[in-house]
Amino acid sequence: MKVQRVKAEQTYNLRHKILRPHQPFEACQYNTDHDDDAFHIGAFNEEELVSVASFYFESHPEFQSSNQYRLRAMATVEEYRAMGAGRIVVKYAESKLKNLKADLLWCKGRTSVQKYYEKLGFKPFGEVFDYPPIGPHVIMYKELS
Repeated sequence: MKVQRVKAEQTYNLRHKILRPHQPFEACQYNTDHDDDAFHIGAFNEEELVSVASFYFESHPEFQSSNQYRLRAMATVEEYRAMGAGRIVVKYAESKLKNLKADLLWCKGRTSVQKYYEKLGFKPFGEVFDYPPIGPHVIMYKELS
């Protein structure tokens, strides 16, 4: 699999198909997608984009770190999940984040994938909360060294 930076627009189809299939396509387009500090990573199997994740320079108020990034809209085609497509996207992004001197990566993860994030080294923080209309989420974070 090949991993590289992609344009925000390249992530929208997977975001919609996997994360928000019952919402309008526009729900998969975030107002922060084109921020100067934002970047998007994709994994390709041959020419097919099979996993995406987006990263934003955004602080969570509960963490003391000054150089935080937020992971959003991680989506992997189901048949590529067991092949580690999402894992290689996150690992690739972590190397980029370390070059940017980021010391913390956090996300609002669906509770249904909490164990997955824990396998990637993330830890839960705080209580489970509802994220309408998607459902239960938990803050997950990982210190980058």
